Amino acid sequence: MVLSQEVQRNPNLYVFLPLLYVVWSDNVLTQRELQVLKNRIDCQSWLSDKEKEFLYRLIDPQLPPTPSELKQWLEAIRKVPLKQAHTLAEIGSLTVKFYSGREANAQVTGALAGIESELGLIGREATYAFRPEYRLSLTQQQHTHDMFDVSRMTALLDAEEAPLIQRVKQVIASPEFAYIETDNLNEYRQQVLRWTQILASYGFGSIGYPKEYGGQGDMAAYFTVMETLSYHDLSLVVKFGVQFGLWGMSVYFLGTEKHHKKYLKDIGTLALPGCFAMTETGHGSNVRGIETTATYNHNNQTFTIHTPHPQAQKEYIGNAALHGRMATVFAKLIINGVDYGVNAFIVSLRDEEGNTLPGITISDCGRKLGLNGVDNGIIRFNQVVIPMENMLDRFARINENGEFESPITSDNRRFFTMLGTLVGGRIGIPRSGNAACKSALTIAIRYGDRRVQFGPEGAPEVPILNYRTHQRRLMPLLANTYALHFALKYLTRRFLDRTEDEMQEIEALAAALKAWGTWNTTATLQECREACGGKGYLFENRIGTLKNDTDIYTTFEGDNTVLMQLVAKSRLTDFKQEFSSMNAFGLLNYLAGQAATAIMELNPLIVRNTDEAHLLDPEFHLNAFRYRERDILTSAARRLKRHIDEGMDSFDAFNVCQHHLVQVAFAYTERVILEQFIVAVEGTQDDGCKTALMQLYRIFALNLLDKHKGWYLEQGYMEGVKTKAIRKLLNQMCWDVRTMAVPLVNAFAIPDACLAAPIALNHPPAFA
Repeated sequence: MVLSQEVQRNPNLYVFLPLLYVVWSDNVLTQRELQVLKNRIDCQSWLSDKEKEFLYRLIDPQLPPTPSELKQWLEAIRKVPLKQAHTLAEIGSLTVKFYSGREANAQVTGALAGIESELGLIGREATYAFRPEYRLSLTQQQHTHDMFDVSRMTALLDAEEAPLIQRVKQVIASPEFAYIETDNLNEYRQQVLRWTQILASYGFGSIGYPKEYGGQGDMAAYFTVMETLSYHDLSLVVKFGVQFGLWGMSVYFLGTEKHHKKYLKDIGTLALPGCFAMTETGHGSNVRGIETTATYNHNNQTFTIHTPHPQAQKEYIGNAALHGRMATVFAKLIINGVDYGVNAFIVSLRDEEGNTLPGITISDCGRKLGLNGVDNGIIRFNQVVIPMENMLDRFARINENGEFESPITSDNRRFFTMLGTLVGGRIGIPRSGNAACKSALTIAIRYGDRRVQFGPEGAPEVPILNYRTHQRRLMPLLANTYALHFALKYLTRRFLDRTEDEMQEIEALAAALKAWGTWNTTATLQECREACGGKGYLFENRIGTLKNDTDIYTTFEGDNTVLMQLVAKSRLTDFKQEFSSMNAFGLLNYLAGQAATAIMELNPLIVRNTDEAHLLDPEFHLNAFRYRERDILTSAARRLKRHIDEGMDSFDAFNVCQHHLVQVAFAYTERVILEQFIVAVEGTQDDGCKTALMQLYRIFALNLLDKHKGWYLEQGYMEGVKTKAIRKLLNQMCWDVRTMAVPLVNAFAIPDACLAAPIALNHPPAFA
């Protein structure tokens, strides 16, 4: 068209050039588009029949322009001076003027009026095809900014444990801890054992034991070491936790001074590797149902440990397949044919040379989905005799007359008191899982900030982290990880400063955060893997390994769904006690408070309020979370009572209401996490860090309100206009946080040697 005789004779034909370029460069003309163009050409009285025939040929689907012709058209248009964004009609008129040297007449300038709307084109977008430098895309312009001092955020996260965290990071980032890539199971397990021995030599294993037994008496430090190690190989973390946590802490918390003196120092140095043998093939979460027996023989003051049938064998026991020499074995204590419930005993498995002892049969669980550096095994006992002193007797013992004694009369209370001392495992596991989230988010967010994909026509490609969907995928997970960090710190403090009266509440809180946190770990790692595309699927970038290794966390230390049911039962117990302890005046006050809440929060002005200040107000979030928790708890209590009042067995009633009970636990857990996030934000002194944390807090709150919008709509607590406003604001908050996302993950300060993923390193290795 540029050099054709028709255009030379009538330069006004140039008015069609921008339109023709756009419709042909976009795609093949559809029948509808073809008809629109024909109609527009037909109604131009200033065109001769020959010129119309010429234009018809230019839009004939059977005679499309060649690629070189299309490029000629583009070059011709790019020569036209365009100083701002124009419609196709305006660009066409300017093209006529440029090539003819005179203004086009009114008929010509009106030739394409409204053509964009008829064809479904965005008129001013055409300018960017010819002058991409005029595009002012916010998506292109979004970049990472240092909105706060990263080192101060790291100091805030690490708090008083910062020196210890730095020490551990230095060790696991050393050449001795370089990752190995091997399919040889034994080689991997031996490497993990060597790493654990190195950690023990630094005193990290015994750090929680009393000083007189080689430790520092610092349980807070033990949890910190476990979490920090989780930036490295998670098989190492579990091996470490089994040896120094489960095995060592069971001796420490369930045993007495004689056990401490005999075992703790060797456990802390790894001179005495051991196991924690609780789970059986037939019984996992229901520990009270285990069937291994410990029969007391008063004649020679011994216990006989026995596996009565295959379902009672100890299964999935860490350290058992290769390295464990002793185990804390949980078994039913039988005295003169009477079952005194589950107690704990120390049982030797192997001699110093590693030979299995008589009566002990150990088999290897073999390869697992992950954590293959841990030697899980199956243990069977055949009439294994152990001395009386091997009973861990802090809460129960056999007296000189061969009778069972305990300072705790109730079998149930004694059982739960014994297990309550081991609740530390339900703190260590979610802290480890959250550390894995920090690693995965660091990888995914750094990669998203560097990886470019697509972009405006004619402009540079855009980092994928600039896309709203990518932000919506990752920013709420980043907020969750920060929220859990503070909630788990709170749980750890509660556990370490516990009193006996608080134990039931702390156990419920530990179960709740373990379940919610490890489910979040699984979801976060999957999303991070997908967000990194094929790169996330590569072994070298570690997300797949993190996924496989943490998958078991949802059933470690108790199946998550079962734990949530236990949390709900605890909340129901508290609810019942709250009412049973109220006098008439207290009950009236409670009912009046509930009525006041309903009047205030269910006010039509509130349920429809979409003001940004209101939607971002922590008081609104707290009220909404507390309302949800209280309402679900109350309705669950009413539902259970109704079933039981109607004659249903209480066990069946709980079974019918299980899904409801899990929702009770979720509502409780999320309220606690929200509260602790608010406390953390309000307690932050650095203004930059406080602003960043407040942004994350808002995403956390709004994301959960959006997640539960169906419930809030059903309850009439919000109307659709409000839930829509929350979703819109959540999207905007994710957009705002994107600019500080990289600094926020950098604040985790994970050493490059531990992170190891080439796509996430500050200085990626050169291409070989």
